[in-house]
Amino acid sequence: MGHPRKARKKYDTPSHPWNADRIKQENKLTQKYGLKNKKEIWKAETMVKRYRRDARELLGMSSEDNAQERQQLLGRLIRYGILPETAKLEDVLDLTVEDVLRRRLQTVVHKKGLAYTAKEARVFVVHGHIAMNNKKVNSPSYLVRKGEEEQVGYYPGSAVIKLKIPENPKKEKPKKERPKRDSYRGRGRRKRR
Repeated sequence: MGHPRKARKKYDTPSHPWNADRIKQENKLTQKYGLKNKKEIWKAETMVKRYRRDARELLGMSSEDNAQERQQLLGRLIRYGILPETAKLEDVLDLTVEDVLRRRLQTVVHKKGLAYTAKEARVFVVHGHIAMNNKKVNSPSYLVRKGEEEQVGYYPGSAVIKLKIPENPKKEKPKKERPKRDSYRGRGRRKRR
């Protein structure tokens, strides 16, 4: 059973830890979505595996027995925006990890242009600068539902509002000019006289 205060793992680790192709793929996803570590990718993979497993089981049974369960699975995936409204149960088998990662709050904040980069979006969420319907949400892995995308914005009174982030997030951050120094800038030790 397990202790009620100790939560179970929400992810499965890879079967072989040192697979070069998998590591490269995970590094690309980590970079693209600004993730903290590989554990977040594994959580998304586990979610996709469970959805696929449930879909395979439901497809294997007769449709009269499990019509309600089919609707529940499809309804959940459509509500979260992982699948389109016209999706069928067979479309669940084509899900990828990126479909789940696109629905995270961190990614939605970056796509809406509230942050320059995905990592900066993560910092804004964790530090409490992002709100949904004027309520703070400080979990970057929060899955944003379909209708909630418009409600994502800055928390009222947040210091980030004063930064005036431009409308187009594709532009680079303005670089600060460094003052020129007159001092010796050579490398290594100074010569003694």
